[in-house]
Amino acid sequence: MNIFAQRLKELRREKNLTQSNVAAQLGIKQQSYLRYETGTGEPSLDTLVAIAKLFGVSADYLLGLAEY
Repeated sequence: MNIFAQRLKELRREKNLTQSNVAAQLGIKQQSYLRYETGTGEPSLDTLVAIAKLFGVSADYLLGLAEY
């Protein structure tokens, strides 16, 4: 599993959210979000920024470029 997928899953679980909850908040399909968590798909830049804002972390953290 890549670092982005791993961190995304960890952040979602820390907030006690389902994949469907997160997808709805991001305005994307649940299947698209599932692909991000499994590492089989990558979000657009706009979606990456929205994910970072939703979880209160930097895009650098999500991408494995920063530790927090």
